[in-house]
Amino acid sequence: MDIGFDSVIGGLNTSLNLRQLNQNVISSNIANADTPGYKAKAVEFETALREVLGTDQQVAPSETQQGHRAHRPTDPVQPEIYDDPNGVESLDGNTVDRSAEMVKLAQNQLLYDASAEMLKRKLGMLKYAISEGGGNR
Repeated sequence: MDIGFDSVIGGLNTSLNLRQLNQNVISSNIANADTPGYKAKAVEFETALREVLGTDQQVAPSETQQGHRAHRPTDPVQPEIYDDPNGVESLDGNTVDRSAEMVKLAQNQLLYDASAEMLKRKLGMLKYAISEGGGNR
């Protein structure tokens, strides 16, 4: 599968945005761990990210007619935020497992950092190509 340089940068940017949203949802769960009746939330963005990047093994839509538009990695993605069905309800109705949320927070942070590093390297390659890759002048 051949994806262009702009697609990679757009995909990494989308990944960073989705990871930030996920971090906010997980942080909200942790902050509400002692709130009676609070239902832990989760973000389903892996499917949306795969779709944006074209790695979902489906035929990508094409722009065959005016008005048809294929989804690009730079287009905004709206992931689903839902009540986490895996939560076990405590006596006060809260479904937040603080330990599990802390693990999710750490995992998400590592993946965010990895995406940021890859984006930094891609932009560094672009900078090098612009400044040094011109060859003989």
